[in-house]
Amino acid sequence: MKQQSFDVSGPLRLTPRDAVALSALEHLCFSSPWKLEQLERALELPHFIAYGIKYQEKLLAYISLTHIAGELEILNLATHPEARRTGLARRLLIHAVSDTRRLGAERLVLEVRTGNIPARNLYASFGMIQTGLRKHYYADTGEDALVLHKML
Repeated sequence: MKQQSFDVSGPLRLTPRDAVALSALEHLCFSSPWKLEQLERALELPHFIAYGIKYQEKLLAYISLTHIAGELEILNLATHPEARRTGLARRLLIHAVSDTRRLGAERLVLEVRTGNIPARNLYASFGMIQTGLRKHYYADTGEDALVLHKML
C-alpha cells in the first residue's frame, strides 16, 4: 500500500457514522487516542470538522479541526502506518485549508510534538512558522509541543 498508485476516495467529510473507523485509526497512530464517545460527540458539533481519505472503504488518513471565530485549529492529522509517505497527509491539509478558507478562516494554528520530525517538515513546507513552545505539553511522555501558525 506504500505506492501512491492505489485508488483512494476523498478527502471526504467524516460523519458520526465514521467514528468507529476514526477511533481505530486513532488507536493505531496515537499513544493517547480520543475515546469513541468523544469522537461521536465531536462529529456532531458544527465547529468540529473532520476529513478522511479511504481506500476500499478503509479509512487511511484523516484530519480533524475546529473552526471558531476565523481561527482554524488542527487537532489531529494521522495516516495509517502502511500508507505513510504517500502524500495523503499533505492532500488532507490542503483540502481542509481551502475548504475552511471559504467559511472565513483567516489563521491556521496547531501544536506538534518536538520529536515528530515528519509532521514538522510537512507543516514547514506548508509555510507554517513557530510562534510558541509549550513545555511538557504531552502527558504520556512529557514531550514539549511547538505552537505553529499560518495566516491564510
